[in-house]
Amino acid sequence: MAVLSLTANPSRTGGGLLAAALAAMLAGCGVDSPEPASGHRCPQRIVSLDFCADQYVLKFVERDRILALSPDAEREFSYMRDEAAGLPSVRPVAEDVIILKPDLVVRTYGGGPGAATMFRRAGVPVHNVGWAEDIEAVGEVVLETARALGSAQQGLAVVSEIQDRLAALPSPEPGVEGLYMTPSGVTSGPGSLVHEIIVAAGLENFQTRPGWRPIPLERLVYEQPDFILPAFFDSLTNHPHAWSPMRHPVASSRLQAGELIPIEGAWTACGAWFLMDAVETLAAAAAR
Repeated sequence: MAVLSLTANPSRTGGGLLAAALAAMLAGCGVDSPEPASGHRCPQRIVSLDFCADQYVLKFVERDRILALSPDAEREFSYMRDEAAGLPSVRPVAEDVIILKPDLVVRTYGGGPGAATMFRRAGVPVHNVGWAEDIEAVGEVVLETARALGSAQQGLAVVSEIQDRLAALPSPEPGVEGLYMTPSGVTSGPGSLVHEIIVAAGLENFQTRPGWRPIPLERLVYEQPDFILPAFFDSLTNHPHAWSPMRHPVASSRLQAGELIPIEGAWTACGAWFLMDAVETLAAAAAR
């Protein structure tokens, strides 16, 4: 089970001293350019360019500091969609963003690969939300981004909560297997955050080949995982098409016959603290 190393055993690390050191290290804002034009130390006019960045901005920034979110902020795959209601949105297009005069742009992929360089050349600071490959890395991204947004202490609290939730998970019987499935017939093996979620919940991943791949139809002919973990089937975000493996009778029969633990697409759409909702759901269902 993945355990965040951030909050070590107080008896071995000096507990309060460690917390104080971390707080001092993370104080302030980690903006990648000099003081914002507004004169404030922390950004006061923040624009988010994509729905993964939206989640962090909505979590760690007060509403009156948010200039605009991405057009996807209220979509069903956006975990913080309720918090996004009523806030302005902007297309991730340079002209549309710059005219708002932000003092910080937050992005993961929004605006394309050259967006960060372009905005910096225009004098607009950018925070790129890091990519997390496992749960410990999610904690690091949370800390880094919360600091950039002026909410370092809140970031520490979120990471502490992740670790507490991991420690409280029930333990399924050894050897329980789960197969992640999407409407497009894609699954995920070792080397992905979905795999880390499955493992953190105490299950074994039925898909043993690394990366994102079509569901293993040949193996499903003669093997049945203990659980099917369907994601996005409520919204069909990953729309099935005529050539999708999900059209195959083996896939549909396994989906209908298997014991299901549904995963909300918003839990896994971005690498963030809310993946713990998926971990807890899997662990609780498998332990039963």
